[in-house]
Amino acid sequence: MANAKDKSRKARRRLFIETIIVFLVIASPFLFKAHEYLPTDPDATISLFGLEIDRNGFADLNTYFWWLLGKIIPLYLLTIWFFTCRHWWYHILLIPICMYAFQIFEVVYSDNLLIDVKNVLWLLPVCMVIIPFVYFVRIKLYDKHVHGIDLEAMDAELQYYKNKERDELKKAGINIPEEPLTSAEEDLSQKTPNRVMDNLVKQLRHSFKSLF
Repeated sequence: MANAKDKSRKARRRLFIETIIVFLVIASPFLFKAHEYLPTDPDATISLFGLEIDRNGFADLNTYFWWLLGKIIPLYLLTIWFFTCRHWWYHILLIPICMYAFQIFEVVYSDNLLIDVKNVLWLLPVCMVIIPFVYFVRIKLYDKHVHGIDLEAMDAELQYYKNKERDELKKAGINIPEEPLTSAEEDLSQKTPNRVMDNLVKQLRHSFKSLF
């Protein structure tokens, strides 16, 4: 009985969350047009949740919110996609999510009069972590489903034969100290990201040298 109540509660919660997601997706084009209802007077301000908002360096509030909504709406749509995506590459969505988040942060909290000038550099650490990770996942899936190479199965089979050989030697009175088997998967997981990281560093160095 308790399990049925828990399942019912989880189902209602999931339905509620999915309803909110559907509403946000449907409302996105209408929310984007919300800036048209804001004043175009350069000196106008609005009060939102007790905070007074001005044009923040833009021509007017209309332009300011037009720019903000052009970043916020793709940001929350990509965030919804990230949390609902079931594809193996969904981590790569963190790059555009961080890009939009950095752009919003730069405009709202930075005193710089120029926009979209620093967020690319802020994205580099994110890219250097996410890209090798996604590339490694892709290699594992490609080897398994295209080439038919299952590294875990190979590792288990090698371990099986090694244990069998050790047992036979023990029966013959020969004791061999156990050594950890070097997994092909572990070897690949070490080499592939390192190789990708080295290539990325070389490309970045070449790009920076070409700038100066």
